[in-house]
Order: sequence, then structure tokens, then C-alpha cells
Amino acid sequence: MSLHMTVDVARNAGESLTSQIQRFIKREIADGVLHPGTRLPSSRRLADDLDVSRSVVVEAYEQLVAEGYLEAATGSGTRVVGRPGHRRAAGPALLDEGPGGRRATAPVQWDLRTGGDNVPDFPRREWLLCYQRVLGPGGARARAWNGYPPPAGEAVLRAELAGYLGRVRGVRTRAERVLVVSGFAQALALLCTALARTEGVRELALEDPGHPGQRRFVEEAGVRAVPVPVDEEGLDVDALAASGVRAVLVTPGHQFPTGAVLSARRRDALARWARERDGWVIEDDYGSGLWYDRGTAPPALQRLLPERVLYAGTVSKTLSPALRLGWLAAPERLFGPLLRARERQDLGSDAFSQLALAELLGSGLFDRHLRRLRERARERRAALDEAVRRHLPGARVLGPATGLHAYVRLSRYVSEERLVAEALRSSVLVRGGSAYRFGTGRPEAPAVVVGHAHLPRDGVAEAVRVLGAAARVARRVPRG
Repeated sequence: MSLHMTVDVARNAGESLTSQIQRFIKREIADGVLHPGTRLPSSRRLADDLDVSRSVVVEAYEQLVAEGYLEAATGSGTRVVGRPGHRRAAGPALLDEGPGGRRATAPVQWDLRTGGDNVPDFPRREWLLCYQRVLGPGGARARAWNGYPPPAGEAVLRAELAGYLGRVRGVRTRAERVLVVSGFAQALALLCTALARTEGVRELALEDPGHPGQRRFVEEAGVRAVPVPVDEEGLDVDALAASGVRAVLVTPGHQFPTGAVLSARRRDALARWARERDGWVIEDDYGSGLWYDRGTAPPALQRLLPERVLYAGTVSKTLSPALRLGWLAAPERLFGPLLRARERQDLGSDAFSQLALAELLGSGLFDRHLRRLRERARERRAALDEAVRRHLPGARVLGPATGLHAYVRLSRYVSEERLVAEALRSSVLVRGGSAYRFGTGRPEAPAVVVGHAHLPRDGVAEAVRVLGAAARVARRVPRG
């Protein structure tokens, strides 16, 4: 049997070996077994596997290349193209779902949406260096090579995270209270499970406006999502208290999507609510380390009330969402239930990536990367502020300069829905503020949510210029 590709050939058949190889590969392509882009073994390797002359395989490959089934390029080998005339599957789509789930129908030059694509360049060199250090000679950790990772996470990473979060965000925790998770989605699933089973929590208050994906996720987990309004001081704690719930998910450091920072008055009120209500606060510090405004960033809310705040963060905004690495700093009362929920769910996060992240944190390379990232984001935010002043009269960017996106409140005379549609016709894809609202009936000024840090500076200015032109078309005539 072939070690590199299963090819059936018979020497006593009335068909040449070359023809048999050609026919087999054509059939595998037609049946969808060999996909476009698949690299085939070299002619020498396949000839050795089949115990035939190399010239037999070379002739078969050359004929399939001539017929359009394969392509050969120096340095990249021989790859499947597909059936002649068959189009390859497209790469990552530029045209994703717009507001309300509608698909974009125009070509897109500037994509201003938040999310996975709104992340600047990954520090490839530093990450590879850390991988080499932990897996290379003298740096490998034997247990990581031989078994499953601990469900709570690698001890060295938990220790590094406890130290880093304390130093940078003022989080009061210990390594034994840090749980490594596969991104915030898993953290939220574990929290919904643990709070329901041990605390009887069946409702979770969410900020309005807020992340629509989190809202759907919570509801699909069997927990009722309760909207609580947000203003320029952050979460309305009085409205939270009136809702009667015992748990709330907040983004106090940089409210998503409005950019508001929870005021000191509201922080104290939220801590007081949690103590008096026997309540729980889930702090999603998704933009930790990305503060580049004047002054210092406010510390984590968890610092005020570590026995009642479940602190969550990830590397999705600072490194890449592809890594699927995050953490939960939990009080003792809930750490055990969270760990048991994790053990029932899977067998832990990738140990090698955990060790590489620990090295990145401990070596100072992560701090260096964050400095570069903050500088880039600061430049893009400055370009955004200037472009909004120039091209969007009556609009303003809310919140301090932090994170990878900004909330731009538009003139009340602009139709948000029409602006979004007009911008798309001019190759700019952006989401309006209404896409993030529960729909609690409160009147809201029109707005757009702009992911800016991933764009070139001139791209930020050009995209906002297009938004300005779209706003002129979308302007409503004031009544009276």
C-alpha cells in the first residue's frame, strides 16, 4: 500500500501503469476525495511507494497537468486544480453578513467591522522564538510531550498570568485561582453552567447595547438574557438593581460597543449591588493592555470585589483569535464548580500554545508587542478623530482612546440604516449602532461602530471620507 497516497495499480491489467495512475487521480478528484489545492507526493516518492519506474509517474503527472487536473510549480510541488473548468473554492470572503444578517452585494475595499479580521499583525517572529524555546533542546517540558494538559491549564502559564494581570490590571488573584480556557466563548459557557448549578442563576443581565453574539450564546445555553441600559458612564446600576437578576456581564474597561468606561461612581455602586444582592459580576476585560489615551487606564473591576467578580480575558485582541486562549480568575467559591464543568467539557487547551504564551509573557516579549500595538492603534485612532471632524459634521467619537474599535455617534439628522447602505455601495462595510441593541424601546442617536486598528492610516481617512459622503445622501430633513 502507498504510504503517501492510496493508488490502486495492477501490473497484469491490459492498461498501462501510467494510464491507471491518471484514471485513478481523475476519479478521486471527481469524487471529491482529492480537493483543489491538495499537494500530491513527488514523482519519486510515489514511484517508490508503488514500486514502479519514476518515468511512469512523471508521464502521468505531466498528462494531468496538460489536461488541467493538476498544476506544477517550482518549489511548491504538484497540486490538484480540480476538474477542468472547475472553480476553486473562494478564500476568506470579503463579503460577509452585514447588519441584520443581510449579505453584502458590492465589492468591499474597507471593512470596518469589529471581530477576528480587526486584529493587527500577529507577532510571528516572537511567537516562533517562544515556541522554539519551550520545545527545543533544554527547553522542552517533558510532561507536555507525554500526556494531556491539566484541565485548569499549565501551571507555568497560570503563574505568569496571575503575575501579569496583577501588574498590568491590578487583578487580585493567585495562580491556583486562574483557569486557562479556549477563548471567551468557552469561559462564558462554563460560567453559565457553574452559576446555574451551584448558585441557581437562570438569568444573566447583559449590557444594552452589547455584543449580539454573546446574547445569542447565553440564550442558547438556557440562561435568560436581561437587557440593562448603558450610557456614557457605563452600565446603569440602578436599572440593574431594578431588574431583579443576580448576575451581570459587563465590559467596564471599554464598553462594547460604545467605548464608555464604567465611572468610579458606578463601579462602587456595582460592587455594593453584588454584596447586597448576593450577586455575581462577570468582567469581560477583552481589551486589557490596549489603553493608549492620556492618563492611566482604570484598574480591573475585580480589584474592588475579588470574592464576587469573575474576571475573564483572552489574547484574541492582543495576539489572535486563532489561538483560542483565554483565562478566568475566579473566587474560591466558584473555582471548583468551574473546573468540574471544564473537565466534563473537554481535556484542556493546547499545551504547546500555553507554554509558548507563558514564555512570551515571562520574557517581556509580550510587553514589547503590546507597546507596538498600542502605538499603531493610537495613530489609527488619531486619524479617525481627525477624519470624523473633517468629513462627518455633527458626529463625535465617544469614549477614551483605547481598544481596536471606536463608536461614532452621528448627527441626529442622519439615517443610520441608509448611511450603512450607501457606504456599502461605495465599497465600505460598516455596522450601525442599532445592530448591537436589544431593542428596549429607548430612543438612540444614529451611530456606526468602526474597527480601525487593522487599517493603514490613509485607509482610515479614506473610509471615513466615504462615510461622510454617505451621510450627506442619508441626511434627513428636520421637521418643523
